[in-house]
Amino acid sequence: MEIHEAQVLTYLKTGNFKLGLRINFRVKMLREGIRRFANFSL
Repeated sequence: MEIHEAQVLTYLKTGNFKLGLRINFRVKMLREGIRRFANFSL
C-alpha cells in the first residue's frame, strides 16, 4: 500500500490540503482500514 500512501501525500501537497484519509475496504472492521495523513509542508 506504499503507492497509495504516496498518492494521498501527493494530493495533499498539490491541493494544499491539511488532512487526508486512506480507506481500505478489504478489512473486517472499517475503522481498522482508515489511516489519516497530515500535510506538514504548508
